[in-house]
Amino acid sequence: MKLRGLIARLQELANESPHKLYAETTSGKITIDQMAAAAEAVSVQLYDRGLRKGDRVIVMMANSLGSLAIIHGLLRAGLVWVPVNPTLVGEPLAHVIRMTQPGLILCDPMLDQQLAVVDCCASPIEVIHSRGLPVGRPMFDGKFPEANDLAAIMFTSGTTGPAKGVMVSHMMLELAAEAVALSADLRPGDNLFMWEPFYHIGGAQVLMLPMIREVHLTIADRFSASRFWQQVAEGGCTHIHHLGGIIQILLKQPDSVWDREHTVRIAWGGGCAPEVWRRFEDRFGVQIRECYGMTECSSLTSWNDEGVVGSVGRAAPWFSIHLRDDSGRLLGPGDGRGEIIVTTSLPGAITEGYYCNPAATAAAIREDGFHTGDLGSWGIGGHLHFHGRMNDSVRRRGENVSAYEVESVAVRHPDVLDAAMIGVPAEIGESEIQLFIQPRPGTRPDPAGIWAWMSGHLAPHQHPRYIAVVTEFPRTPSQRIQKHLLPVDPANRWERHQAPRAKDKEP
Repeated sequence: MKLRGLIARLQELANESPHKLYAETTSGKITIDQMAAAAEAVSVQLYDRGLRKGDRVIVMMANSLGSLAIIHGLLRAGLVWVPVNPTLVGEPLAHVIRMTQPGLILCDPMLDQQLAVVDCCASPIEVIHSRGLPVGRPMFDGKFPEANDLAAIMFTSGTTGPAKGVMVSHMMLELAAEAVALSADLRPGDNLFMWEPFYHIGGAQVLMLPMIREVHLTIADRFSASRFWQQVAEGGCTHIHHLGGIIQILLKQPDSVWDREHTVRIAWGGGCAPEVWRRFEDRFGVQIRECYGMTECSSLTSWNDEGVVGSVGRAAPWFSIHLRDDSGRLLGPGDGRGEIIVTTSLPGAITEGYYCNPAATAAAIREDGFHTGDLGSWGIGGHLHFHGRMNDSVRRRGENVSAYEVESVAVRHPDVLDAAMIGVPAEIGESEIQLFIQPRPGTRPDPAGIWAWMSGHLAPHQHPRYIAVVTEFPRTPSQRIQKHLLPVDPANRWERHQAPRAKDKEP
């Protein structure tokens, strides 16, 4: 396929259709011409500071017109955008700074104090007080970046350990946007509701869509479950994006007049449990298009546009997907689960690796393709099914217990908003299962009752030994639960032996 170059295309559109709407935000509307001019102005300002092509710039900012202009300005200048969650503190923040050695850190007000206490932070810090677009129209005379030039270093969610910095090229950003356009069946005039933070690949790829399709964005400040459908209705949106447990969270909101008072046609994304797929479509009148992918493979590797419940569909035109078991045997339909391995016919569609991390790069990028570390299986008709992370399981009594399978049962309980499973040390043997649950608003779940209910839906070796109730989960920008931050405190958890013996099916 022919790629046009996102940043060059932005300037072309500014000349061809200067008044075309780029996005509507809480601060007002932005045209393509305004966006292009802002990118040029930011590029000039950054070069005036002495930054040059390839230099890294950390951006710790919430969604705003100012952060939007900075992102486009960095890409225009050939600088490397290092997006960082503004709430990141302590060692995780120090890790990002150490790894990237930025020439500049741009942040929202008050975050400079947060940065000042990080020991390794020797980079200049500039606080961005204005959240609007820069004024003036200076023109940047630098060359447009090439397709394979490094555009960003995006750190993985870090749900189970230190985050790795994925090297994302300009080509990968464009492919990520192209995949959204295809998977979501975008049409001229479509309006995409964007709640995702700019600093996540799920947000970054959406930001690029107005450059490759005749669409515009409606940008919210953040995700709000209670106001979600009202926001998309008032914005006249045609598409929404789901990640993590958002489908389940929206389903557990009280019925509202806004549930059907909207023009949304398609929900695209990842994380919809098969059990709630049709319920979501029936309640909200929206077609689900489940996708699979990761930042390392230009965000989206496959999508399901055939309505096969529980499937993540077929590979994008520039990718091929293979499954291999532990022995390296290639798997087909009916052969069970294996690791998802991705190859491409388009050189550059898969990352060159993890920034300054050759060991992680070598482990993932091998001769037979990119090893995702995810489990998949083939369904009838060649549809891919995703079964969670290979390392997101617990070895218990000689059996591997998938967190994905236990969690998908727990969230079906009417009192449970979301759930997370981890392994904890066992007195005898390998590990025990601890389940964390976040109650649905207005409920007070009884752990013993939840255990008894779940025992009818799980095999004995999958039963949790412990259940803890949390008011909310620590989450990544994509709303995934950060399991390594969950509080494992024996004093604050219910234990299985407290359950009535008549309901205890375990030996």
